[in-house]
Amino acid sequence: MDLSRKCVAEFIGTLWLVLGGCGSAVLAAAFPELGIGFVGVSLAFGLTVLTMAYAIGHISGCHLNPAVSVGLWLGGRFEARELLPYIVAQVLGGLAGAVILYLIASGKADFVTGGFAANGYGEHSPGGYTMLAAFVCELVMTFMFLFIILGGTDQRAPIGFAPIAIGLALTLIHLISIPVTNTSVNPARSLAVAPFAGGWALGQLWLFWVAPILGAALAGLAYKALAGTAETSGVVQPVE
Repeated sequence: MDLSRKCVAEFIGTLWLVLGGCGSAVLAAAFPELGIGFVGVSLAFGLTVLTMAYAIGHISGCHLNPAVSVGLWLGGRFEARELLPYIVAQVLGGLAGAVILYLIASGKADFVTGGFAANGYGEHSPGGYTMLAAFVCELVMTFMFLFIILGGTDQRAPIGFAPIAIGLALTLIHLISIPVTNTSVNPARSLAVAPFAGGWALGQLWLFWVAPILGAALAGLAYKALAGTAETSGVVQPVE
């Protein structure tokens, strides 16, 4: 599969992740009578990854996340020459998803942008958690996410179940960390909605790039050292 097609797949997949995951928070969770709460938002994020893993995993590997791409590269699953194009496609796809979400959400007469599902710490943490707590949370949650991705997509793992494990892992991560940071574990997701939330979100954005990428990098190196050489090259084996 040529690189341009892979990047288009990553663009579409990351658009869906932001539109589906952040959309559930901005559109549905804002109405208590719908009853989805943060459990529903957690499921929405997991379902976006699960559905896209089956839809585009055979095309691009379905990374949808710069941290995932970095972790897979360091884990020996992804070529360095494709890293920057993937990240660009993910960022642009996330921004496109956020723009679509804004156009939908702003169609309501009393719409107020508010936090727009942005990630934050301190006074912008849903539970008031400190910057250190947020950094540790994002680093560890991304580490575990990548570790599960690498294990689930290892050629020695049961075939066909990786998307389910990965989607459920992201759901669990959100159940744990929404109160702390509103859950990022994905720099593209954080960047996509930050401009709509205002200056505070852009000012705190650095943490949601540094911590996830560091966590993913550590996971890539750790899994490679623990499990040895793995033959797969993405979340789901891409078609070459």
